Amino acid sequence: MKGQFPVDKFRDLRTPFYYYDTRILRQTLEVIRQETEKMENAVVHYAVKANANQEILRTIREYGLGADCVSGGEIKAALQAGFSPDKIVFAGVGKADWEINLALEHHIFCFNVESIPELEIINELAAVKGTVANVAFRVNPDVKAHTHANITTGLAENKFGIALGDIEQVIELAHRLDHVKFVGLHFHIGSQILDMGDFASLCNRVNELLTLFEKHHVEIENINVGGGLGVDYQHPNRQSIPDFHEYFRTFNSLIKRRNGQSLHFEPGRSVVAQCGSLISKVLYVKQGTNKQFAILDAGMTDLIRPALYQAYHKIENISSELPVETYDVVGPICESSDVFGKAVDLNKVSRGDLIALRSAGAYGEIMASQYNCRELPRSYTTEDLL
Repeated sequence: MKGQFPVDKFRDLRTPFYYYDTRILRQTLEVIRQETEKMENAVVHYAVKANANQEILRTIREYGLGADCVSGGEIKAALQAGFSPDKIVFAGVGKADWEINLALEHHIFCFNVESIPELEIINELAAVKGTVANVAFRVNPDVKAHTHANITTGLAENKFGIALGDIEQVIELAHRLDHVKFVGLHFHIGSQILDMGDFASLCNRVNELLTLFEKHHVEIENINVGGGLGVDYQHPNRQSIPDFHEYFRTFNSLIKRRNGQSLHFEPGRSVVAQCGSLISKVLYVKQGTNKQFAILDAGMTDLIRPALYQAYHKIENISSELPVETYDVVGPICESSDVFGKAVDLNKVSRGDLIALRSAGAYGEIMASQYNCRELPRSYTTEDLL
């Protein structure tokens, strides 16, 4: 479905660049709003790490979402885009003092704390400022997610979160500290999860903990289940909006919330992946011994996911309707891993053709680098090209 791209306008732009179809983004956000309106006390914080483009952030904020940040820079980006501090959560296993102070100065909703040393530092810094910091404890639930090993986060072997066996001790410590207030529990088991059974396993673990804390008369105000919902990289046109209905239904039906408990979510990839494409131009078509190469002006500096963990992105020649041929699609970077796809079927490729790497709205532009002294890719939205 190449007609979704304004190819004629693309020809006037310097490649490579990111193109964001904000119509898809708004449709996605509308579905999220409709599904969460069916639930009581549901709060959605967009995971800024997926894409911090200011136009994207402002659109997401317009739909009432909060922000999930993992660095001081992301907090600044969220504030610049107009997110309310009382909807910002700050996660991350290694928060620097200046980042904690920034969050304290803006009175964010809460810190998702991952260790006892971090809790003690937040308490010390909050004391200096004469304030009290809301904290939720990120629990490592030791739940396996069926996804790539590099993007699982909820196993005991991962660096994230507080071990299940230590959580009671940490909560008792928080209650003794004067400048932190315990407000809830936080979980996150991984990314690009398509099996709802993984989320069901997390719900079972959450229920076990809620029962445990209830026996110890510990009140849990907020339950944050993180994000992790995946997208269909194989068929971005067929399923441009992930299955949010089943995702939210799973948590809402399986977690046995007590009266007044809020349920928080932190989707990132599922919000923005399908609205974004990396648009590149063919520099050369090179005939090899046993294959032919389509050499693009975009490389792993612009979209690192295929090189980093062999991620798949659907690749389309959006300026050709000629018969299909097979190519290895590669970039210009001086690294053998600078490959977007091998044995890719594309409409016959010629120098100057425009190539779209689809489903690149998440972990694309935000992970770009200037290796080889290359410029960072620019970005455009649907509105920019009207």
